[in-house]
Amino acid sequence: MTPTVAIREDSFDVSMTDAHQLCLEMGKERFRFCIVEPVKRQCVWLEDYTFPTLLTESPLLPSLRTIYQNHPILQSSYWKNIHVSVNSPSFTLIPSGLFRKEYAAQYLQLMRGNPLSLSEHALAYAHKKEEFHAVFSIENALTDWLSATYPLQQITLVHQSSALIQATSATDSVLSSAQKLSLNFEDDSVTIIFRKGGEFRFCNRFSYKNATDLLYYILYVINELKTEPKELQVVLFGEITPFAEIYASLESFLPHIHFGSTPAELQLISAFDDLPEHRYFSLYGNTLID
Repeated sequence: MTPTVAIREDSFDVSMTDAHQLCLEMGKERFRFCIVEPVKRQCVWLEDYTFPTLLTESPLLPSLRTIYQNHPILQSSYWKNIHVSVNSPSFTLIPSGLFRKEYAAQYLQLMRGNPLSLSEHALAYAHKKEEFHAVFSIENALTDWLSATYPLQQITLVHQSSALIQATSATDSVLSSAQKLSLNFEDDSVTIIFRKGGEFRFCNRFSYKNATDLLYYILYVINELKTEPKELQVVLFGEITPFAEIYASLESFLPHIHFGSTPAELQLISAFDDLPEHRYFSLYGNTLID
């Protein structure tokens, strides 16, 4: 299987993976990973794969096995640390004062309207600074595969929204009293994060079919947050370009809109220069998870 994007440091020493951080982002239709040298906080490797979802209902694990089978880097079982972010619609945020680990599945049931299936289970990640827990579901088969692939290592598992919250945290706090709306786009969904004066206020994900749907959801959120489009700094990340119909629709209603950049805490080698900085923001955020 060939990656759609591949950026690699030619001098990278495969025998030195135990001194590097491996970050994986996994979803129904995509698998991405990057490698970070932790002392300089420098990203030296990135690959992005998309899956033909029409061929199978669950393409992730078969595709992962194919990718890993002959990959000279991913075959290594020894890393300084491993972070995995799961890109799925099944997640919710619970204030830490109310969170109880034994009720994690029930929190998701309230959000979804149905209980977890026998093939999945609930996990949680504590955002200590923000004082809430991100609760999400993950397939049993995926955690089993990760444990078998990296049997001697502790793996940090989070939801993609946690990586986005972490990545936007430092940049949003610099804006003092400003109101900031961060939008991270997938092919048919958007994750919305809102901060006011650097303080986290809102995060949710919405699926949409067209630009009209998307604009409705965003304006609905803005109204519920009791603010106005003209008062917001709106920053775009993920799968969106200045030439997209979606961007034109957003620009007509949101006057202070621009594309995001790489988190300041992370450095990129020169091979990344031609890659839009906003595109892999969620993956970059995964490297910043504590």
